[in-house]
Amino acid sequence: MRLGFVSAIFPEWSLEMVCRFAVESGFSCVELMCWPPGKAERRYAGVPHLDVAAIGPADINRVHDLLAKTGLTISSLGYYPNVLSSDEDESQRTLAHLYKVIDASVALGVFTVTTFVGRDPMRSVDENWPKFLEVWRPLIQYAEERGVRVGIENCPMLFTADEWPGGKNLATTPAIWRRMFEDIPNPNFGLNYDPSHMIWQMMDYIAPLYEFQDRLVHIHAKDARVDRSALDRHGIMGYPKLWHTPKVPGMGEVDWGRFFGALTDTGYDGPVAIEVEDRAFEGSLAKRQEALVLSRRHLLPYVAG
Repeated sequence: MRLGFVSAIFPEWSLEMVCRFAVESGFSCVELMCWPPGKAERRYAGVPHLDVAAIGPADINRVHDLLAKTGLTISSLGYYPNVLSSDEDESQRTLAHLYKVIDASVALGVFTVTTFVGRDPMRSVDENWPKFLEVWRPLIQYAEERGVRVGIENCPMLFTADEWPGGKNLATTPAIWRRMFEDIPNPNFGLNYDPSHMIWQMMDYIAPLYEFQDRLVHIHAKDARVDRSALDRHGIMGYPKLWHTPKVPGMGEVDWGRFFGALTDTGYDGPVAIEVEDRAFEGSLAKRQEALVLSRRHLLPYVAG
């Protein structure tokens, strides 16, 4: 397995600066954010370390030269919008950009894209299902024809009033994943699995690694802590942010030894990207850098580098 990080934590840096830090800090890969340039719609969004809408031969050569000089690889091109939004303009606009991310992954030789399925939070899973199939069947077919694997992250996106009550991501539980993979059995459709989201959903974060081992496209390493006293006050029907805190690996409730033990059992040997969403480390650029250094130090015993 290769250890890297999600580049969204450095929105002020260029691609060259991200890669320089990665090499100097001992990482071997980076998940590059590919949002359209412009204002971010939420935290950790809107970061374009690679502008896929404007990429050309000179840009591709520049990226390849940079990777050759640094020895890094790109674990994935990441873009996490809501392509199933009830706002049809948002849905179509973000979907069109997601196709461009797939094209860019081919052009760069990455062949992996990480994203969200999306969801209309005001509708049930069943009510979202027709649009899910309408959007994702041709999208995955398009990806397969180009040799690209698409990994769906399992974050419910259920933290703020506009995301209530269903969240903005459909792919949150094993039951839903089973249904998705039954209806879209294409092997190029899989998971960008993050154990922290299972922690705060009060779910087993180990068992899915075995059941969906053939669908593991990419791994996010993020931890989570549940404040039990706050949970007792607000209950599981309250906003999760009232009782749940994202943490860097080693400072939450994930048992990383068990997690990586299960990953090795499945035969997974791909990238593991540290994702920093820990507010305790967001006060400065130096603290964000420290978050990645500490996370790498904690996870390094379990990976090759």
